[in-house]
Amino acid sequence: MLPINPFYTVDTKTAAGRKRATQSTRNNQTSHDMHKKSSILLTFAVFCLLALAGCGKTTKTRTLKLAHGLDNTHPVHKGMEYMAERLAERSGGRLTIEIYPSQQLGTERQCLELLQIGSLAMTKVSAAVMENFAPNIQVLSLPYIFRDREHSFRVLDGEVGKKLLKQSEKYWLRGLTYFDAGYRSFYTKDRPIRKPEDLEGLKIRVQESVTAINLVRALGGAPTPISWGELYTALQQGVVDGAENNPPSFYLSHHYEVCKYYSLNEHTAVPDILIIGTIAWNSLSAQEQQWLQEAAQEATVYQRKLWAEAEQHALEEVQKAGVEVIHPDKKPFAEKTRGILDSYKNRPEMHQLIQEIQAVE
Repeated sequence: MLPINPFYTVDTKTAAGRKRATQSTRNNQTSHDMHKKSSILLTFAVFCLLALAGCGKTTKTRTLKLAHGLDNTHPVHKGMEYMAERLAERSGGRLTIEIYPSQQLGTERQCLELLQIGSLAMTKVSAAVMENFAPNIQVLSLPYIFRDREHSFRVLDGEVGKKLLKQSEKYWLRGLTYFDAGYRSFYTKDRPIRKPEDLEGLKIRVQESVTAINLVRALGGAPTPISWGELYTALQQGVVDGAENNPPSFYLSHHYEVCKYYSLNEHTAVPDILIIGTIAWNSLSAQEQQWLQEAAQEATVYQRKLWAEAEQHALEEVQKAGVEVIHPDKKPFAEKTRGILDSYKNRPEMHQLIQEIQAVE
């Protein structure tokens, strides 16, 4: 992959170049020639004044490049488009965002690496992927860590969420905000998942996340990390028997064409995180940073509304396509994965974060 400049910088007003005039003189020049010379000199003087008038303050427009792996109809992508609109409005067009969806510039991990070296400004990744760069973020991927969706919003919008966004800065990555990615649930090709035992022996695609791998393993499945862009083919060819994700992603990816069982056990509510590379962030002025942060926060509120609508629509559409949507008892799934939360008691920082999350009312 070729390096990419994370910014475009466009000068909207340039100074005119100087015009140099020369004229030879002769001792026998007539008065008419002298008058002509004076006119030329006067014209040259006026030209210089106009050129200097054009050398006023230069206005620059900076365009941040944002790349991600989702389809351009996805509610998270639409949330980012809204953020771009708000940023352009707040900055008066001086700071803008150009979005590259559908893995045009690489996978989630590749985009993060481009941010780290300063070749890309921003990206969106799942919190599950971020745990590879900032280990404590894996607390957001723990099974049944949130009581409900409103609880998760209060955690992410509060002190715990803000603290986690900054923990990846030492890896040249800074979190700006969270986007709602709903609850993740299992979908399969050949048999429905009504209880944890139904997962035994099934190859389930997971993200590149230790927590996601441990979760599927705890439920008896065989976790198989595969890139999101390669998953449809992997399902078709039987490389995996199923996967786990939220309703809009299940629908928009067309995975419902292959997997006809969707079990809403809702084992995790892993948010998406909007990330900016610290190289790009530090290159912005304090005013530009404020514009960007405020636009991102506005986009979070807007995107959550879009998500709720998209989730309902997705479930309706996959059922029309013949998918059986199952509502299993969640308690057996929570009980079987309880050991994952307990395993962090010997890790003080993680254990403290778990307690802080559970204490949020």
